Amino acid sequence: MEKKNIVIAAVNFFEGGPLSILNDCLQYLNNSDFTRQYHFIALVHKKELFSKKEYKNIQLVEYPKSRTSYLYRLYYEYFHFKSVAKKYDVFFWLSLHDITPNVGNTNQAVYCHNPSPFNKLNIKDISIQPTQFFFTLFYKYLYKKNIKKNKFVIVQQLWIKHRFQEMFNLKGNSIITAIPQIPKIDNIYLEKNQQKTTTASSKKVFFFPTFPRPFKNIEVICEAVKLINKEKNNDIEIIITIDGSENNYSKSIVTKYQHLKNINFIGLIQREEVYNYYAECDVLIFPSKLETWGLPISEYKQFQKPMLVSDLAYAKETVGSYDLVRFFNPDDAKQLSELMIDSLENKLAFDTTKPIIYEQPFVHGWNDLFNTLLK
Repeated sequence: MEKKNIVIAAVNFFEGGPLSILNDCLQYLNNSDFTRQYHFIALVHKKELFSKKEYKNIQLVEYPKSRTSYLYRLYYEYFHFKSVAKKYDVFFWLSLHDITPNVGNTNQAVYCHNPSPFNKLNIKDISIQPTQFFFTLFYKYLYKKNIKKNKFVIVQQLWIKHRFQEMFNLKGNSIITAIPQIPKIDNIYLEKNQQKTTTASSKKVFFFPTFPRPFKNIEVICEAVKLINKEKNNDIEIIITIDGSENNYSKSIVTKYQHLKNINFIGLIQREEVYNYYAECDVLIFPSKLETWGLPISEYKQFQKPMLVSDLAYAKETVGSYDLVRFFNPDDAKQLSELMIDSLENKLAFDTTKPIIYEQPFVHGWNDLFNTLLK
């Protein structure tokens, strides 16, 4: 029996988390029973990104110009991919990066993982990250174009599903909530955490692992520390994973706050180092104003230690049921400073949480997702 062709389109993924997601997807498909019935074609930025992987059951087609200009990207999505769908007689097309391409009458789905349409624009961000500012401004329209051509739209959280229903007038049964698979922290780090908790210390270490973007809201931590220092209460250390070299936003943060000696700007670190800091710190701070999923929250929960988290929909859904969380207004440095002092004095009062009840269609993992897409 001749196999049906399925396209996995991800020409814009080239590094970091998105590339990891693509690798996870292809690795699953390569070893799955779906290969008996389907032939998979992955449209990628460059084949060399996968040189260390062996995907015997995946055909890689590269688009090296996809990141040289956004015009190329739009040309591929709205013109070229229609001819690709026809050339390969594609049975199903899955776009992993937000934009719904024009692929004629081919059944298709789009994975929407960028939260930009929900970002509150701040005019000062034009000077700090102009590309990101205008990207946010127009992203809602990129999402909207062709979106109703999809058999399914895939999102990572229930609150985004509800916003998509309102924003694009989509039916609930056409939006799949696909929560990400959370990396299981190795016992090496969890045991190190146990050793840390048995050693009493008057100093409290707060940790925020992040890549510098304006919506990550790093400055609210720095302003909170300024307020704490005015009270002459210096038994705290704050570790933040930027050093000012990454982009204009990080440079502006480090330049403005590097005089605060109890803030340690350590720069970007590898995943394993993040796990080490999880084990060694006392409290996670997560002040971000915008995420599709706050991965550090899910990772840190495995250490069973306190966290201070933005009082926002994405964060509450990521936290789910957890006994050691306190939510705060991400625009209120004074409130954050008071909670940090409460933590220092072991007087932090935690919020009551409850598990999220998900609506169907709901999937967890690639196997569930492709069974739903192809049923």
